[in-house]
Order: sequence, then C-alpha cells, then structure tokens
Amino acid sequence: MRIALFRGRTILFLSIFVLAMLVLIPMRLGLDWLGMDDRGIAAREAQGSVWNGRLVEAQFGDAAVGDVDAGLGFFPLLVGRARVAMARSGVDADQFGGFRGAMSVSGSDFGLDDMEAALPAADLFAPLPVSALELEDVTVHFEDGQCATAEGIVRARMGGNMGGIALPDALFGNAQCDEGALLLPLISQSGMEQLDIRIGASGAYAAELRMMAVDDEMRERLRMAGFAPGPSGYALGIQGDF
Repeated sequence: MRIALFRGRTILFLSIFVLAMLVLIPMRLGLDWLGMDDRGIAAREAQGSVWNGRLVEAQFGDAAVGDVDAGLGFFPLLVGRARVAMARSGVDADQFGGFRGAMSVSGSDFGLDDMEAALPAADLFAPLPVSALELEDVTVHFEDGQCATAEGIVRARMGGNMGGIALPDALFGNAQCDEGALLLPLISQSGMEQLDIRIGASGAYAAELRMMAVDDEMRERLRMAGFAPGPSGYALGIQGDF
C-alpha cells in the first residue's frame, strides 16, 4: 500500500513538474526549437512564455513588423504540427498597419495561414520602387521544398517614380504556386505595369518589374533607369534572400 502510494505521489509530482516546465517554456527558447528564425521570423527580444508571449521589434525577413503578440497553439501539436499565431495591436498597429495570422511548421514543411499584413518593402526590393507589400487572407504552404498551396490577395504599393515616369499607386494579384515556387503576379489597373515576385522554400526570391513604353522619350527614360527591352516591354529585375 505504502509503495503504491509513494509511486502514485511520485508520478503526480513528476507530472506537475513536467506540466510546469512546459507552461513556463520561454518564447525565445520555443521559437529556437521550432526553427522560426530559419523561416524568416526574428525579434530583438522575446518576452513571456511560448504559449502567450510577445516579440519586440519583430522582423519578417528584412521587413520590420514592430511588436507582435505571439502564442503557440496546443491542439496542432497533437497532430505533429507547431502553429504560432501572431497579431499586432496598439501603437504599432497604427504605425506599421495591421498584422495578423499564423506560421506553421511540421518537420521540413512550413507555411503561413490567413495572413493579413502590411510589410515595408523599400529596402527589400530596391532599386524597384516597391514601398510596401499588403497581404489579404494569404495562405501559403511549402511541402518537401515545393509550393503546395497558395491563395489570397497581394498588393504592391508603389512609391515615387522610375526615371521621371509616374507610377500607379498599387499593383494587384493573387498568390499562386508555379513550378514549385510561390508566385505573386501583380499588375496595374491599366495593364501597363507588371511585377512578378517569385519566392522559393529556401527564402530566395526574384522580382521583375515590366513597364510598357508609349513613346521614344519614355523608352529612353526607362533605359537610363536600368530597364532592358524585352518581348513584354522594358524590364528590371532583382534577386535576394529573406
């Protein structure tokens, strides 16, 4: 009887200890375990527990996100998937715009779920005149290094001009998978400007802005800005890595 009681108490105490340790896992340690930094999520400081924490001065790739509330979901863990929900609120929401959604990881597979975000992109896509990317209900999943699912609306906010040529306020399109990569095919309302952004599972990306020239003066300005003539107008491309 005493042995059984002792064992019962030991198991109870061990269970309470393990549960307490799980509850108190720091957000920084949890994100490192999940490999979120390898997926483009970084922060100057991680506060709180992995279940209910906060990322201070967070970044998504090279895009500043601001302070973000974050928490690991329990039930997805039961099917072998780690899902971290994130949301921006308060002063940072006013300064940076909205940010809401989740990142999920399962082995080498990962994805974004229902992302609503406004991401500054001027440094990311320079010298292309893209000031921000806006995501609306964007869901993307990579499996075995290949884009498996992609949907949602993407807007590229344009800033300034190119070689003295006025640009539209924004280009629009729907996320989709193409040859194993995430493709964002964006176009202006007039159809004169097109921007294709292609992102691989490794975080490598390529972007190409194409513009139609209507006269010799515009063609010369585009050439001076670094654009090269091609079958679909004048094009300027960049490559990089998140």
